[in-house]
Amino acid sequence: MEAIRKQATKLREQVARQQQAVLKQFGAGGYGGSDNLVTDEVEFQQHQRLEKLYISTRAGKHYQRDIVRGVEGYIVTGSKQVEIGTKLSEDSRKYGMENTCTSGSTLSRAAMNYGRAHAQMEKERGNLLKALGTQVAEPLRAMVMGAPLEDARHLAQRYDRMRQEAEAQAIEVSKRQAKMRETPGNSENVMKLEAAEAKLQDLKSNMTILGKEAAAAMAAVEAQQQRLTLQRLIAMVEAERTYHQRVLQVLDQLEGEMISERQRIEAAPTPSMDNTMPPPPSYEEVNGIYASPTNNGTTDSMGFFLGEVVHPYQAESDVELNLSIGDYIVVRKVTNNGWAEGECQGKAGWFPFGYIERRERVLASKVAEVF
Repeated sequence: MEAIRKQATKLREQVARQQQAVLKQFGAGGYGGSDNLVTDEVEFQQHQRLEKLYISTRAGKHYQRDIVRGVEGYIVTGSKQVEIGTKLSEDSRKYGMENTCTSGSTLSRAAMNYGRAHAQMEKERGNLLKALGTQVAEPLRAMVMGAPLEDARHLAQRYDRMRQEAEAQAIEVSKRQAKMRETPGNSENVMKLEAAEAKLQDLKSNMTILGKEAAAAMAAVEAQQQRLTLQRLIAMVEAERTYHQRVLQVLDQLEGEMISERQRIEAAPTPSMDNTMPPPPSYEEVNGIYASPTNNGTTDSMGFFLGEVVHPYQAESDVELNLSIGDYIVVRKVTNNGWAEGECQGKAGWFPFGYIERRERVLASKVAEVF
């Protein structure tokens, strides 16, 4: 009879171990916990909630870390782009200031405009990178590395360890109950059973309190994660939107300036002239000298200077000069009714003053072409 009782006890213990193994296999939690034989419905729901909070905050932490890494990489590459763009703007402005092209200053103006616009765009890019660093990366990094998240996770892990301890104690209580059934009336077994049950009850009580604290801490961290991450995403979108809007304004202005210059070159419009403009004075009227008075008897004394032809002109009389774009003229006299007198390629005559632009610096080879 005694042998039968011992065999039955072994079978009960074996079944209990198999049940525990099955529950651990199919009830494993996200942070190491497992559903067990000792929990009631309330504690089981609290355990599941903690498990979900643990998984949620872990995923939130990883996403925040991914954002920080992405922003930091963007700042590194963006800083290099700012350096390259700033160098390009400086080179463009230098060319515009130092260019001595003899065929006009259109490209110089375009280069100056391009350099100025690019400098503004790189400044805006620098502001964007600064905003991403201070408004996005730093707050998220502080939360990823911050104490609230780690403290809440430690509470959840302590709860999980206490829960496992309670599971083991519940098995111990089951063993003591089995021995009591085998040997009823044994005072030593009764005392051991009562001590095991008291310990189990203390573990359950402490586990309930710790579970509530851990769940509250994890829920607070989860809410803070969600709120802060959303705020930083919105700040990132706003910073990028502001950057692109300002760059678009700069580019629109630059495009307008460059198109205007291109149209000026391609169209080469003839300067408007008053239909009542009198013809130039003839050389016969001035007895062959160049300082001829105008029809109203007045001239502007400006001194000799070099001018570049910017619009072509076809002479309409023997006393006028034919002008081609890019020619240089020694201007010797300018009248107050729109005519100028000078010499170009060995020929002297009158021409509309509005068809040339004054030049302060000219290559020596171009000066030689005048005479």
